[in-house]
Amino acid sequence: MSADTGARPDFGDLTGDCVLAGVRPYGGHRTDVTIRAGRIAAMEPAADRADGDTAAPTETVIDARDLILLPGLVDLHTHLREPGGEESETIATGARAAAAGGFTDVFAMANTHPVTDDPDRIRDVEKRSREQAFARVHPVGAITRGLQGAELAPVEDMAEAGARVFSDDGKCVNDSAVMRRAFRVAAEHDVTIAQHAQDGPIAGDGQVNAGAVAESTGLPPWPSVAEHIIIARDALLAAEFGAHLHICHLSTRGSVDIVRWAKSQGWPVTAEVTPHHLLLTDEIAALADPRYKVNPPLRSDDDVLALREALLDGTIDAVATDHAPHTAASKDNHWCDAPFGMIGLETAAAVVAYVLAACGGLDWRRFAELTSTTPARIGRIADFAGRPLAVGEPANFALVDSGHSWSPETSRGFSRSSNTPFPSFEFSHKVVGTVCVGVFTHVDVDGGLGVGDRMVSSLHRSENTHMITPSTAEGAHSR
Repeated sequence: MSADTGARPDFGDLTGDCVLAGVRPYGGHRTDVTIRAGRIAAMEPAADRADGDTAAPTETVIDARDLILLPGLVDLHTHLREPGGEESETIATGARAAAAGGFTDVFAMANTHPVTDDPDRIRDVEKRSREQAFARVHPVGAITRGLQGAELAPVEDMAEAGARVFSDDGKCVNDSAVMRRAFRVAAEHDVTIAQHAQDGPIAGDGQVNAGAVAESTGLPPWPSVAEHIIIARDALLAAEFGAHLHICHLSTRGSVDIVRWAKSQGWPVTAEVTPHHLLLTDEIAALADPRYKVNPPLRSDDDVLALREALLDGTIDAVATDHAPHTAASKDNHWCDAPFGMIGLETAAAVVAYVLAACGGLDWRRFAELTSTTPARIGRIADFAGRPLAVGEPANFALVDSGHSWSPETSRGFSRSSNTPFPSFEFSHKVVGTVCVGVFTHVDVDGGLGVGDRMVSSLHRSENTHMITPSTAEGAHSR
C-alpha cells in the first residue's frame, strides 16, 4: 500500500536533455529517443554504445534496451473514491497505481460522496488532482442529480467547468425521457455520454450471470438481455441528435452485435471492454468468492470469445479498467453482502498483452489504439494525450518489459485496496516505467529500468559515459 503523498515522484526530471537508449517504439526496431523540454526531440536508430564514447557530454542516457515504448495509457473508467470513500482509495493512491500501470491519464467516475454532479464538484476534483503528480485525473460529471436517474444534472455548466464525459456509472439511467434530454444537451456541447447498460427491472438484484452458474450457486441471475435493451435504446436516442454514446464495460455477444449494428448505421457509438471480461468467465464465479463479484457479471466462454473477436475487428474501441477498489473487510463477506468491483489499473497492460497474444499475435500498435489513442479521443483529450510516438509530440510514455514474469501477489501494489481478480496469475509483460510530459512518474528498477541522479544508489553509471543502467546490487529496490 502506498503512502498518500502529493509530492512529485523522486524518479528524476527529464525536462533537460535525455536519451532513452535502445527502446522499441510500438515493438519495432531499437531506437534512441531524445527528450527535451517534455517533448520528443529526436528518434534515431539505436547507437552502438558498447565503446562508451557516443554520448554527448550533456546527455543523460538511460539504458532501456528492448523495452517496448508505447504512448502513455489512458483509462476512461476508474473509481478513485475521493471524496467520501478514502478508506478504499484516494486520488493520490489511485493515480499512483495508474502510473504503475503505465497510465498518464485517467477518468474518475462521478459516484463519489458527494456525487460529482455540479460545476463546483468538477472543479474540486480537478483541484485535488493537481495536488498529486502521478497521473492527470479528469473528472466525469454525473448525468443525473445524485445518480438518482430522475433529474438531469447541469451538464452544460459542468462542461463549461471542464468535464468532457458524463456518466451515472455504477447505476444505469433507466428513464428514457431523461436520457433523451441528456443526449440533446450532450450534442449541443460536444461531450460524451457513457452509459452503464443495465435495465433495472430486468436485472433486478442480479448477482451472477444468468444460466448454469446462477442455477448451481443459487445466486440471483443477472440476464444479459438487461444489457442489450439499454444499448439498443441509447443508440437510437443518441442517433436522433448525433450525440456521442459510449457504452461502458461491454460484456456479452448480444451487446457486441448491437454495437456492430449501430456502427453500421454510421451512428457515433463507441464501446469499451474491461480486462477482466476479456480473461475471466462465469465459471470462476461459481466458486462464490466475492473477489470475482463484478458488475456486469463475468459471462460465458462464448461471450468472452465474442468480446475478443470484437476487440480485433474494431467493434470494441477501447479497453478500460473499471478500477473499483474496496476494503478487504467489505469484500470478505457473503457474496450478496460484498460490493461489486475489482481493481485493475496495475494489471491492465499485462492482461491486454496476454489476450492479444492469445488471439493470434501481439500487435503493439493495436494495443496502443485500444489503451491510449482511442480512449483519448473518446474522452476528448486527444490534443495532449494518446499522441503518436513522433518528433515534436509530448513525451508521454509507457515502457513495457515483454519478458518479465511476475505475479500481482508477489509484486508491490500501489492501490490502497487489494481486490484484484488476478492474485496468482503469472504474467509475462510488465510496465517498468511511465513518463508524463517528460517526467518519470513510475520506475520499477526490478523490471529493468533505472533513472535519475537522485537514484544513483540504486543505479550505476558506465565509466566513460553518462549512461545509466540498472544496478545489480541485491535489494536495490524493494517491492
